[in-house]
Amino acid sequence: MTFQTRGFDFLKDVDVRLTVELGRTEMKLKDVLALAEESVVMLDRLTDELLDVMVNGKLIARGEVVAQGDRFGLRIVELVGQQVAPRGEAA
Repeated sequence: MTFQTRGFDFLKDVDVRLTVELGRTEMKLKDVLALAEESVVMLDRLTDELLDVMVNGKLIARGEVVAQGDRFGLRIVELVGQQVAPRGEAA
């Protein structure tokens, strides 16, 4: 039996989860339960830092938020090579 494919074309229809991470924080459960409308949660990123773009939890790119009409979008600024580790991890 021979399995022939045209490159990786057969993978193009596989669903993946794309995540854009704005930032992170650690909180005690009691503080999470105390959140209400207009609560502010401080994240670990600065406003001018690029956002991490991940596919199934693996960092693939970094980008910045853009506005398109009344929606938010993401502009990819850099694709991540294997030499770059996610924030907080050693390369």
